[in-house]
Amino acid sequence: MTKPFSVGKATFGDGRLTVIAGPCVIESPEHTLMMARECRERARAAGLDFVFKASFDKANRSSIKSFRGLGMEPGLEVLQRVKEEVDVPVLTDVHDVSQVEHVAEVVDVLQIPAFLSRQTDLILAAAKSGKAVNVKKGQFLAPQDARNIVDKAREVGCEKLLLTERGASFGYHNLVVDMRSFPIMRGFGVPVVFDVTHSLQLPGGLGHATGGQSEYIEPLARAGVACGVDAVFMEVHDCPERALSDGPNALPLERLAPLLIMLRDIHQLVRDSSAVAQL
Repeated sequence: MTKPFSVGKATFGDGRLTVIAGPCVIESPEHTLMMARECRERARAAGLDFVFKASFDKANRSSIKSFRGLGMEPGLEVLQRVKEEVDVPVLTDVHDVSQVEHVAEVVDVLQIPAFLSRQTDLILAAAKSGKAVNVKKGQFLAPQDARNIVDKAREVGCEKLLLTERGASFGYHNLVVDMRSFPIMRGFGVPVVFDVTHSLQLPGGLGHATGGQSEYIEPLARAGVACGVDAVFMEVHDCPERALSDGPNALPLERLAPLLIMLRDIHQLVRDSSAVAQL
């Protein structure tokens, strides 16, 4: 049984659908604040709870020349402004135990990147922070393996845990999503998130950078919500072709509003059908 919990004004695990969205990386204070406002308004219009996401550092990049972000201190300053000026909860990545305490002073959700999902010390440090924790299931893990992530977090008393599906490695430069993953991981008693846009990456597919197939975001998102996820996670950008990270798989901002309305309606249909089935 999933125990609901709140993160600021957003709630996970109580039957509603929550959206986690924002640009991959903090590109500038101005761009980040603009994206936070625009995503918030579209989520509100669809009647969905909203958490803003952006990374102060993207440690896992294909090339040494790739833009990684503003760094922890300036990045956290921007996220603090988002919380205060846009009035939304924020999520960002932590890559090392040494970052957890300081980042937890600002953000509402600490995110463990997929390639670090087996790093026990990092999971335990985040779980002990008192903040909500979102762990992305690694591309190399089966959904059943995610139970170990849950056990680690619960061992130190973490009650606000999310598990995220973001695709599994399928040969070279490709990912696929096993839709069985959602009910399997929800069976561990935690809310499950579907990272739609990262699931459409082509890792290293451009040689010097990761490619992506953003044209498939809408059908994949519809399928995931129909499977009963608690939240959808999407990287959104106003101009993906100029994005400094993950542009090829980002959802263009102008496509966000109609997609959220569609996902809201699918989610409600699934809930209503489930309620009727239980009568």
